[in-house]
Amino acid sequence: MAAITHRIVGGWSLLSWTMRFDDGRPARQPYGDSPNGSLLYSADGRMLAAIARADRKHLSGQVPQRAPESEKTAAFDSFFSYGGSFDIDGDEVVHRVDIALNPNFVGSVQRRKMHFEDNQLTLSAKEGERHHELIWQRIASAAGN
Repeated sequence: MAAITHRIVGGWSLLSWTMRFDDGRPARQPYGDSPNGSLLYSADGRMLAAIARADRKHLSGQVPQRAPESEKTAAFDSFFSYGGSFDIDGDEVVHRVDIALNPNFVGSVQRRKMHFEDNQLTLSAKEGERHHELIWQRIASAAGN
């Protein structure tokens, strides 16, 4: 596999995730005003995304499998993660999912429009009547890049 040298390669930190609707409903932020998120793209064509609500509650015990079902449901509902391979197709990044918190996501292909401005990356996608827009900030490398 040829190395990917596109400017998307590197680490990104989530600034916002906004969802808009075709029917005019108010926009919403599915993981709150200040979500935590990391997005990594490697030069060998792998990617990994993880997003969480900033206000996630701790489980009542140290062993997640022993937590009450309501706590496990809340933990699942406040976290989103997937990974796989990626490639660039014009102004889109194409994710081929091979691992995900949601097992139904595995095997899917996720296309995201890319827009770069300064050190920010906006990824957007239309899903039925919903339009997602995620804004990411490039993470400076330890070398100061």
